[in-house]
Amino acid sequence: MKKIALLFLAAAALAACSEKPRLMQAEKFQKEIDGKQVDLYTIAAGDITLQATNYGARVVSIFTPDAKGKLTDIVVGHDNLDEYVTPPGERFLGACVGPVANRIGNASFTIEGETYNTPANDKGKNTLHGGFVGVDHMVWDVVEVKPDAITLHLVHPDGMEGYPGNLDMTMTYTVNAQNEFIVTYDATTDKTTPVSFSNHPFFCLRGEGNGTVEEYEMTINASSYTPVDEMGIPTGEILPVEGTPFDFREPHLIGERIGEENQQLANAHGYDHNWCIDKTTDGIERMCRVHDPVSGRTVEVFSDQPGLQFYSGNFFFGEEKGSNGNVLEFRSSLVLEAQKYPDAVNHDNFTPVLLRPGEKYTQTCIYRFSAD
Repeated sequence: MKKIALLFLAAAALAACSEKPRLMQAEKFQKEIDGKQVDLYTIAAGDITLQATNYGARVVSIFTPDAKGKLTDIVVGHDNLDEYVTPPGERFLGACVGPVANRIGNASFTIEGETYNTPANDKGKNTLHGGFVGVDHMVWDVVEVKPDAITLHLVHPDGMEGYPGNLDMTMTYTVNAQNEFIVTYDATTDKTTPVSFSNHPFFCLRGEGNGTVEEYEMTINASSYTPVDEMGIPTGEILPVEGTPFDFREPHLIGERIGEENQQLANAHGYDHNWCIDKTTDGIERMCRVHDPVSGRTVEVFSDQPGLQFYSGNFFFGEEKGSNGNVLEFRSSLVLEAQKYPDAVNHDNFTPVLLRPGEKYTQTCIYRFSAD
């Protein structure tokens, strides 16, 4: 009897490992927008299968196995293009964000004595993730598709939403046998302009509709962070995390201190801050690790960027549904954005964000998945 039980368990584990992901249907994403064809693309390697659309260079799904080998889509998204074009709630699901990720205070900045005004699409005063259009509501050109990679290209024209310069951008999504999802960017400009890209997948490590991120264990390699005001704009300070709910140098459950009486947590309704990564080189280094003890899944983020925005999903109110039909609840997913510091274009003490003609912008972010 014991042998039969063991054989049954082994067969179940083998079946889980050989399970195929339930992919989104490409035809629900195939449409012409602004004279360009939009489609859905699937790439795979190792244990990862990823789907992305060239509308906003969005990651639509990422399937990875849990500790038992069961494949689940671990990002929040929609199963059709229309809900990305006209979002019922959260606009930035899975998107590439830019030309300046995060916020620009007072929706303006000055370069070489000239002031530029950008859209006040955040609380009527500040700019968030580029503006009302950004790069997430633009159709990217598909340069190349391989079994394990897709390369996209976009020109953000001079003056669009107030940004100077024709910004020529190329981005590649790659998955590999090491169960990594790699995002690389490069860009050039013909006028000095601020540039800071990021990627915006909302991770739900148990799958959509299962649990809260407060139950995940978080580690962030940062001994300082940039505090924000009530509008989410950095004050210009860089403060130590020691003795605060922002100290994740050792592992903590996300929900352990998120409800504490703390002005910074109140300002952002939870975690929605930039951590200043303790970098030792200009190269790619580990930023953070998030582990879900229920599914056994872990995601680690590595990047060459100086900052990490950790957003704990504070503005989901159960008013929209994800690709599997589950209601997207408060703090049911989180975002890990490798970036330059928010509003750096208006703070001389922050990491520089200006790209000049003749220079080349490059950036790499790696999401590494595992389960145990």
